[in-house]
Amino acid sequence: MVALDFLAVVLIASIASLFMAWTIGAGSSGSTPFAPAAGANVISVMRAGFLVGLLGFAGAVFQGANVAGTVGTGLIYGVTLTPGAVATGLFMAALLVSIGIFTGYPIPTGFTATGAVIGVGIALGGLPAWGTYKQIGAMWVLVPFVGSGVAYATARFLRHEDIPERMSVPALGGIVGAIIANMSFVFLSGQSIAVAGANWLPLSDAVGIMVAQIGITLVVAFIATLLLAWDMAKDEDRGLSHFLLVLGGLVAFSAGASQVGLAVGPLIPLLDDLPITLLALLVGGGLGLLAGSWMGAPRMIKALSQDYSSLGPRRSIAALVPSFALAQTAVFFGIPVSFNEIILSAIVGSGYAAGGSSSVSQEKMLNTVFAWIISLTIATVGSYGVYAAIRAIL
Repeated sequence: MVALDFLAVVLIASIASLFMAWTIGAGSSGSTPFAPAAGANVISVMRAGFLVGLLGFAGAVFQGANVAGTVGTGLIYGVTLTPGAVATGLFMAALLVSIGIFTGYPIPTGFTATGAVIGVGIALGGLPAWGTYKQIGAMWVLVPFVGSGVAYATARFLRHEDIPERMSVPALGGIVGAIIANMSFVFLSGQSIAVAGANWLPLSDAVGIMVAQIGITLVVAFIATLLLAWDMAKDEDRGLSHFLLVLGGLVAFSAGASQVGLAVGPLIPLLDDLPITLLALLVGGGLGLLAGSWMGAPRMIKALSQDYSSLGPRRSIAALVPSFALAQTAVFFGIPVSFNEIILSAIVGSGYAAGGSSSVSQEKMLNTVFAWIISLTIATVGSYGVYAAIRAIL
């Protein structure tokens, strides 16, 4: 009977995880990556929702383990999350994100999921992981400044009169290529292309391996620069559109890698008692993201692409380059982040570079920041209160 009760609660927790994955796909990871491209009329809203679902699923499977591990085991010390705690936290976080989807205000999944896990963990008697919180807090605080600052600088760089676009855009392509060379993948045993390539070479000393990694990174960056320069030489406008779509795809992939951990990470403590692998968990979460992206992302894509700023291809590129870099930084360190925070900060920075404050909805941004703060507070306090009440009753 105890085993059946345990499995029943695990089933409820799994449903909560799928619900959370769906809301993430419909909201954060499903809407933000292609919002600038849709705003620049490079891709339709419906097609963007279709592509972001597929790419988000791929990112969840190939890069999702780091953030999932942090959410599942790194936020609370001294206790192991129970199925009931997992279900309570995920339902609370998913409910808040759902409210954001239907009201048109993007609620940050990184804030709500993190707060919910902390809340139920403390209700279980766990101790706060202050060291982890400092890392997460530093990332959350730095993202708006770094994202908007780099986006502003990139937009100004693209608009510089003395630098033709056939040179500036391929240069950005080289930077993106360097980041791609250092992305870790499951099929490379958690290594990046640069690291795996360096380890494959017959080198034994650490300096030689490091030089090889740098060399591989430069080669990938050079190839990306050449390909984009060749595309721009044929047709500059088409080259810009192609680069914008590639950036949207890379951000969508990174979104899946980061955001799937918010949905399935809390289930990791339960794997010891279940015949399920982490890869299977990531696949299930990826499917939830896929379904959410296909069913609910168009509404949020429209909100982000039209309500926050009127972006052209150049400002959209300026927004997506730092978004991709920040997303991969978070994935590398296993830090749960809000993709809404990343992309909106970049959109604001690129918008200011061209049109100043008139190109960005000030009221919308203030309301969004307020929603971020409130969602984190409600997720933490609400999850703690609800689960504490459930434990007291049962």
